[in-house]
Amino acid sequence: MRRWGMLFLGIAAITVVVLVVDWRTPYERWNRAPHIPPDDRYDVRILRDNWGMPHIFGATDADCAYGLAYAHCEDDWVFMQDAVLTARAQLAAVHGQTWAPFDYLVQLFLVREFVAEKYETALSPEVRAIAEAYADGINRFAAEFPRRMPDITLPVTGQDIVVGAAFKSPFFYDLHIALEQMFAGDGPLITNEGVQASSPSRNPLGKGHQIGSNALAVAPHRSADGLTRMAINTHMPWEGQVTWYEAHLVSEEGWNVTGGTFPGGPMIFVGFDDNKGWCHTINRPDLADIYELEVNPDNPNQYRFEGEWHDFERDFARITVKLWGPIRWTVRRELLWSVHGPAVRHEEGAYAIAFAGYGEIGQLEQWYRMNRAESLDAFVEAMRTHQLPSFNTAYADRHGNLFYVYNGRFPVRSPAYDWSSLLPGNDPGALHAGVVPFDELPSVLNPASGFLQTCNSSPFYATNGPDNPREEDFPAWMGIETHLTNRSMRALELFSADPSITREAFYAYKFDKAYSVDSKLVSSLAPVLALAFQDDEPLLREAQALLRTWDRGGDKDNPVTALAILAGEPDKVEWEKLGGPPEERLRQAVDHLMTHFGRLDPPWEEVVRMRRGGLDQGLGGCPDCLRAIDLQMQPDGRFVGVNGDCHIMMVEWDSDGIAFAETIHQYGAMVSDETSPHFLDQAPLFANEAFRPVLRTEAAIREHLAEDYRPGERSR
Repeated sequence: MRRWGMLFLGIAAITVVVLVVDWRTPYERWNRAPHIPPDDRYDVRILRDNWGMPHIFGATDADCAYGLAYAHCEDDWVFMQDAVLTARAQLAAVHGQTWAPFDYLVQLFLVREFVAEKYETALSPEVRAIAEAYADGINRFAAEFPRRMPDITLPVTGQDIVVGAAFKSPFFYDLHIALEQMFAGDGPLITNEGVQASSPSRNPLGKGHQIGSNALAVAPHRSADGLTRMAINTHMPWEGQVTWYEAHLVSEEGWNVTGGTFPGGPMIFVGFDDNKGWCHTINRPDLADIYELEVNPDNPNQYRFEGEWHDFERDFARITVKLWGPIRWTVRRELLWSVHGPAVRHEEGAYAIAFAGYGEIGQLEQWYRMNRAESLDAFVEAMRTHQLPSFNTAYADRHGNLFYVYNGRFPVRSPAYDWSSLLPGNDPGALHAGVVPFDELPSVLNPASGFLQTCNSSPFYATNGPDNPREEDFPAWMGIETHLTNRSMRALELFSADPSITREAFYAYKFDKAYSVDSKLVSSLAPVLALAFQDDEPLLREAQALLRTWDRGGDKDNPVTALAILAGEPDKVEWEKLGGPPEERLRQAVDHLMTHFGRLDPPWEEVVRMRRGGLDQGLGGCPDCLRAIDLQMQPDGRFVGVNGDCHIMMVEWDSDGIAFAETIHQYGAMVSDETSPHFLDQAPLFANEAFRPVLRTEAAIREHLAEDYRPGERSR
């Protein structure tokens, strides 16, 4: 009988496993057809030009958002699906335990809860309609092509779209660095029979520490031909959820904007129209604070505040992790909140974090108002809504106005505390006391110099002359950056020296490949050049002599740049051997070049490559140059570009509107299908620092038309 009992239990266990492990993907488990919107709900056409770029023509702004989502899904269904999974805290269920930290953070930050609570009140009806229409565009594509987006359940909602923007926006100012400090020593996020992941301190934007950007603008009185010029030149990863997707939106309600967005982005985030252009660059002020909490030794679920014990708000994150094939396991991890914000428990105590963007859901509202602004006053008024937690923002328009602001939701802090260190969790004086008003942020309006630059540097050098903000006017507790990148140094050097800037010069400055004499890289090479080597080390002596000839440039044919990059300490290079004493760096550089190239002076384009699919071509440009190429070492000893220059827009206005505009993408409109002609068709132009024309009118688009269709017509 005992043997039969064991057999019965075994059969029961197998039955439970079969019931729990559903071998079907979501698209097989549910009928998706009911989630296809009726054809008459949205009035929109997608016109694709001969580069595959979508021009979305809708009766309303919401119609445009619907068409944008559908077109973006057609070109990048892989990362569009990931954007939805991120918003739903379901990445680990599809991609495995590496992504569990992000699912945990979505729950710890209560993003979905805040959006559900504020959706009807914090967002205008127009923005809700746009978010919901965009979600419907995803629903339509996912229902029509279930095998391309098999892992999301429908319907995607407008709230999903808002959650994605709200969750990701704080990571642009490197929130993950503060999280690393908060979670230090906390051990694995998940441990369950071999399932492990590190603490949730990675940046969900991908290579977040590499993200930069350039924005350059020149007023009419500094242009040789009297035009306003702007380079919209953000630096984002070349692959992933925050890779730029180019689109053009035109509605009968007056929306007519060209620019870049991300998967899950229902509008343009950086771009231009007939009246204006704007660009964000990453800034990294101090927008997060960590508090050390005293935990009650008699009750671990209490912390001391104002001399009294308070209960933590407490719950559990539920994180489903893909183990193998269809087998998944759901684990729980404690969630804590204090009066300061989200908290985490350590063996020795607990810590909480307060950060800009926590509880805010209006990012899309601000971007929409910036999209629709038709004047400087309207644009600044949109910025005053102050929903974006960070970003330098540069603006230029057809009337010759230039504007720059070092934007951030800076917490008001008491000067009595050291905000660069851990803060006392028991002291109410250390709490944030509101947000610094937008009009009190560092800004520049129409400088007499006639130019602006923002290249991830201090706002106190946005231009030259007395119109810059002054460091002494801002309290130290704001944590405003004071450093200069090489890109900012070079922009200031180039523009300051040119009293009458031609189009040719403007383009040359944007693609400048030089390092300033004051740059970090050049400074790091000085001790290398000061080393003394014996006659029995001829390669090291030869390397030194070669470095002394370097012109500090990064053109494709430069024979010294590779040695300089490897022996120096440049920013934005991923190579585990970087750093160390000068002699060690030079020896490593020489060894690397001789091992992989057999010479000390290979042309730079042989070393730095652009690789995707079957593409393998050389590039000019350098880390932290205005022609920015951020590098990652490969097993064959080459560097590949992973970030930096990507979607670039060059725009000129006169008083009547756009006088001239060009744009380029590092690869092309298609992301997910390597067989598409648009997977790599723009790469040769990008590598040669060339552009394609901007098409802004329906007549011009139809002269270069490849397709004209409504969402759903391709699948019929």
